[in-house]
Amino acid sequence: MAGDNTVAERASRWASTMAGHRAGARVVVAHEDSWAGAGTTAIVERRAREVHEDATLAPLATRAVGAGDRARDEEPDGLRTCFERDRDRILHAASFRRLAGKTQVFIFPDDHQRTRLTHALEVAQVAVAVSRALGLNVSLTEAIALGHDCGHGPGGHASEDALSPYVEGGYDHALWGADVTLTPLNLCTQTLDGIRNHSWSRPAPATPEGEVVSWADRIAYVCHDFEDAVAAGIATVEDLPPEVAKRCGTRRSEQLGTFVTAMVEAAATSGVVGMTADAAEALGVFRRFNYEAVYLRPASREQATAVIDLLRALVEWYVEHPGAIPDDVGGDPARTAVTYVAGMTDRFACEQAVRLLGWDRARIPLGIDTHL
Repeated sequence: MAGDNTVAERASRWASTMAGHRAGARVVVAHEDSWAGAGTTAIVERRAREVHEDATLAPLATRAVGAGDRARDEEPDGLRTCFERDRDRILHAASFRRLAGKTQVFIFPDDHQRTRLTHALEVAQVAVAVSRALGLNVSLTEAIALGHDCGHGPGGHASEDALSPYVEGGYDHALWGADVTLTPLNLCTQTLDGIRNHSWSRPAPATPEGEVVSWADRIAYVCHDFEDAVAAGIATVEDLPPEVAKRCGTRRSEQLGTFVTAMVEAAATSGVVGMTADAAEALGVFRRFNYEAVYLRPASREQATAVIDLLRALVEWYVEHPGAIPDDVGGDPARTAVTYVAGMTDRFACEQAVRLLGWDRARIPLGIDTHL
């Protein structure tokens, strides 16, 4: 068949490039007609970039030095700064990948709704845009932004209510992410501080880059959660409070641009990481609207209750069956169970409830389509 021949031809072409091009030459290139280079044979090593950063970053920006301040000493990388390494470690971590299967607002999101992973990427975009304009350390900013929600459990913020009874002092995704989930990565103290303190209910971060991420997180989720709610038919553009629509526009791109510009303007006039008062007021009104129209609507409350019941039932089952936890290293059974359950994706947690607890699928938290 013609289709089979096309597939075979394409596979043959792919196979023919396995070794790259210019076989036998000292340097192999990717394309037969590759030509590009840097125009020099000089390599910009880590130490040279540290020197450049020190000379060009804003006075209070965080400088990368050597291997960085880590719980376990390491040798510096020859090419990457310590914060570049943190960013790379987070990006390749299983906990970061699992954010693709964790709720932002809607459980089992459809193709165009946000997940925790896309939220983290959008926070990074906003934060980097601000940090670059303010002359701050972009690599540290991006590392904090990408890692800031790695401590979230399945089912969104309801997981914090679900898991709090089993954790001394309660379960806080920011603390859990910095002090439990990401501990194996041996990140720099500045990166962990920004993750630990990105929530406004926490103490202020120790770096201006962490402060930027605190604002970027709120800016991103306020704008994109509203966009998702409109797409899902929960709210309409016309529902947006007039003071928000007038000050920030009705489209996500307008809103993000307004808030990013307001942060840059605030820094230009005060030297402080913050937002001009009028834009900050609009952001606050916008956020309150989202809470009333989206997060706390009856369907969301019903969803949260189902998540809490499910996660607590799973924790209690794993406390009684610690041998079912992969790579269990012992210790406090409740904390071990919480660590395992908190790392689950939404779908895996629901599947475990059906398989291990014998739950009927009617008890499983349902996606937004079922509530409409």
